[in-house]
Amino acid sequence: MTEPKDHAAGVALTAVLAGYVVGTALQLQQPTLWSMGAYGGLAAAAAVAVALAQRIRQAAPLWLLAGALAAFAAVGIRAVTMHSRALEPVLQGRSVQVMGIVGGLPQRSEMGWRFLFEVEQAELDDLPVTLPPRLQLAWYGPVTTADETGAARPMPAGVRVGDRWRLTVRLKAPHGNLNPHGFDSELWLWEQGIGATGNVRTGRKDTPPRLLAEAVAHPLERLRQRVRDRILDQAASGNDAERRRVGIVAALVTGDQNAITRADWDVFRATGVAHLMSISGLHITMFAWLAAALVGGLWRRGGRWSGTRRLSLWLPAPHAALVGGLLLASGYALFSGWAVPAQRTVLMLATVALLKLAGLRWPWWMTWLLACAVVLAVDPWAMLQAGFWLSFVAVGVLFATDPGVAVHDFKARLYRLLHEQMVVTLALTPLSLLLFGQASVIGLFANLLAIPWVTLVITPLALLGVLWPTLWTAAAWALAPLVWPLQALAAWPWASVTLPAAPLALGLAAIIGGLLLALRWPWPLRLTGLPLLLAYVLWQPTRPAPGQFELLAADVGQGSAVLVRTATHTLLYDTGARYSETSNAGQRVLTPLLRALGERVDTLVLSHSDNDHAGGAAAVLAAQPATALLSSFEAEDLLPAAHSQQRCQAGQRWHWDGVEFEVLHPSAAAYARKTGARQTNALSCVLRVRAASGAGALLTGDIETAQEAELARADPAALRVDVLMAPHHGSRTSSSAALLDAAAPRVALIQSGYRNRFGHPAPEVVARYQARGIRIADSPSCGAMHWRSDQPAEVRCERELARRYWQHRIQDKDISGA
Repeated sequence: MTEPKDHAAGVALTAVLAGYVVGTALQLQQPTLWSMGAYGGLAAAAAVAVALAQRIRQAAPLWLLAGALAAFAAVGIRAVTMHSRALEPVLQGRSVQVMGIVGGLPQRSEMGWRFLFEVEQAELDDLPVTLPPRLQLAWYGPVTTADETGAARPMPAGVRVGDRWRLTVRLKAPHGNLNPHGFDSELWLWEQGIGATGNVRTGRKDTPPRLLAEAVAHPLERLRQRVRDRILDQAASGNDAERRRVGIVAALVTGDQNAITRADWDVFRATGVAHLMSISGLHITMFAWLAAALVGGLWRRGGRWSGTRRLSLWLPAPHAALVGGLLLASGYALFSGWAVPAQRTVLMLATVALLKLAGLRWPWWMTWLLACAVVLAVDPWAMLQAGFWLSFVAVGVLFATDPGVAVHDFKARLYRLLHEQMVVTLALTPLSLLLFGQASVIGLFANLLAIPWVTLVITPLALLGVLWPTLWTAAAWALAPLVWPLQALAAWPWASVTLPAAPLALGLAAIIGGLLLALRWPWPLRLTGLPLLLAYVLWQPTRPAPGQFELLAADVGQGSAVLVRTATHTLLYDTGARYSETSNAGQRVLTPLLRALGERVDTLVLSHSDNDHAGGAAAVLAAQPATALLSSFEAEDLLPAAHSQQRCQAGQRWHWDGVEFEVLHPSAAAYARKTGARQTNALSCVLRVRAASGAGALLTGDIETAQEAELARADPAALRVDVLMAPHHGSRTSSSAALLDAAAPRVALIQSGYRNRFGHPAPEVVARYQARGIRIADSPSCGAMHWRSDQPAEVRCERELARRYWQHRIQDKDISGA
């Protein structure tokens, strides 16, 4: 049998597979999970639909329904099971003794270690407790808290995969920042099966960590860590460029994407070759192809020997090549960390290989749908990853545009390669714009340069280095002639195009437009895709009406960042924190947010110099160098070269589109009273924004009770607003009765981190707001907070606008605490 028995069987199978994909997509849109019984009922309904479909003609809709119900039920049952293993709320913030094994590849930064921990036993106050089976732990160095000194905490020289430890940890539910068009870290943790995050405790009152045994599990991961460390050690004494190239080699061999610097990732994304610099589907596919060719050649050669001729007859060389290529590619994917893109590619290759081994020659769309359904059956949440869509759209387009004619002439092969690369570029550019808001203009040329060099030279050298380490150095040197032209291309002003995030319907239409242009259809039909593309490219986000403004309090964790938009202008108040040498809120949250919203910041106001308010400024100003800067401190260390700044001072006033902006604090006298670093909070720039209708907002930085009283005495009417940014994240030293009575806001916005170690917002401050009937919205419960001057009594929460069942829900206002 080479194809489905008849047309009806083919239609039924196609409908079931399509239904499975649709059912998975629908289940992933659920804001909350149903009961196990409800999903069981859907599974029963799927069985009924199958029974009915077998009894009637023209049953394609029933087969489609059966596949959708089965997928919805299967994913729902699996999600309910995963949710049942969540961390018990009573265990949050408690010091728990855990014994378990380090899993995954530990990551080292200047702050400490971060690693996956597989729990075997757990105790609280000498009584056994149940924890999620997988934790993500951080083991930090020196830190000062309320109950410990600032002395350095002991840290091991190395955390190694497979070692068994007994640790004291403090855990919390997986909770990440949630912003419009931003990365959903809670989805990533859910997909990895991580049920809690936390820190290793090594204070004076904690039981010291204890290494119980070495190398008790994960031998392959342990080898992977050893190989990575050996590669990185080769450049320990080299210059920065050498260390960066060696980091790329380590990523290609072991799949550790953290070995590549952020600057290099920016270059690779701008040139459209980022998929080549990590273990992607392309690497696994090329490895499988080369392995299959090698196994097939050896099998044919071995078939000439009398001792192996019977084996060759039992398993022909083409089949041996398929099996050998798939097994070796699977081994490579396992060694590289079995990341989601590698898993997806192995499952796709396995599906195609099994069809060939079974002698089934299905139409390309059935093969494509089957591979898609298999991937989603194993990992349904992969559908929410950009790589899933990029992979399957690229494969589908190549299937659809394949002429089905073999070519042997070199020129013909070169032409086909160019044509395939152009077709994939046409099809994926709209998809990249929809997923990332950015697409590489020079990606076609850069990929033609990089694909053969990376896949045929650099990657083989890097992998053979496992057997002969000298080849790692050769691979690093081979990167130099590629990285230099890529850096030059990325420096071109039009290397990539950035568009604001358009509505989903426009994005889907643009993808269809790109597909139409890529297909082998008559040009009059293909050109119908151009209007669909233009509609997406020309779309612009709506803005407030003249005289009105919008406020977006971004979710940056323990920090502050507020975006204020008028009809034609944009102001950013504070930029969140710097998390480490290579990571900050400006780069991780604000720059992607501004790009997705299509914003060009006219003025950046840095209220004061504290890290949680100004730590992301450098990244924002680097991305938007034309931005004017207003601040209460000298910020030369935060600024790009030659970037000027102006001091904020009470009395400054300007108007944008009928909206008034006025600085209320600090006054000239307040600057004169400045007495050292402890006064940074007191000098916070306080900005009032007022619409033509009179609705207003007050952005307060970290002012404290004394400054609040001074403002209330000076001009109480000037403080009257509808929305107040709670001073100092709701600290007990702020939000005084004098300020709240003078401002009389309808809404208070509190930007703070989930279970932060400062205890923000303080319970007595929350009570003070509640006693006055002021509605409180906070970052942990709300995510990013949206407020509009034409609807002054309403606050929209990102966690409600984009609610999904894997996202953590705050219980009993559990928003502060260590």
